Amino acid sequence: MKFLGIIPARGGSKGIPKKNIKLLKGKPLIAYTIETALNSKLDKVIVSTDCEEIAEVSKNYGVEVMMRTDILAQDKTPTLPVLQDVVSKLDEEYDAIMTLQPTSPLRTENHINESIKLFEINTSADSLVSVVEMPHNFSSEKLMKLEGMYLTGNSNVKRRQEVEIMYARNGAAIYITKCEKLNEYIFGGKILPYFMSKINSFDIDDMEDWEIVEKLIG
Repeated sequence: MKFLGIIPARGGSKGIPKKNIKLLKGKPLIAYTIETALNSKLDKVIVSTDCEEIAEVSKNYGVEVMMRTDILAQDKTPTLPVLQDVVSKLDEEYDAIMTLQPTSPLRTENHINESIKLFEINTSADSLVSVVEMPHNFSSEKLMKLEGMYLTGNSNVKRRQEVEIMYARNGAAIYITKCEKLNEYIFGGKILPYFMSKINSFDIDDMEDWEIVEKLIG
């Protein structure tokens, strides 16, 4: 199978200004994903952005850049039309698209390569999503809402061993979509799980996440 890697990197970021090119341990955040993708078994890697600064930084790290229109760079623009835009502009054909968010700097080339291999082996799968096991204290049975001054929710207390194991998408570290399904979804149909550790699943959303990842990188 031929795999195209797409790194969607919009310029606007409200939580952390210029997050995608902010220096993390002396290197732009997006560079971690670019280097990992280029060192993996992906057949081609493209950064899709609306920002000239992100484009310049990305090119300096040796990756191909495709500029997108302002229509595809709004706060509420979903990722799917961004992927469709990239694919529509290419002459080459690919069997599957891998989406790699630049906010997951602890994802490694081994994770990418293992997910590729998993997807190739499971020929009936339509998509793949990287997941992490949810901490037992985040299970649906333990979630509570604050209504006024008091908490409401399930008051049944279960031991940790009795709580059902659940998985969550880990900040879009890895998505794989068969190209023939890209007109419908990023992930759907028969979805393969690719399991990742809590540490490698870190997705930077705010400054607290940033500070934690800085410590993990060392």
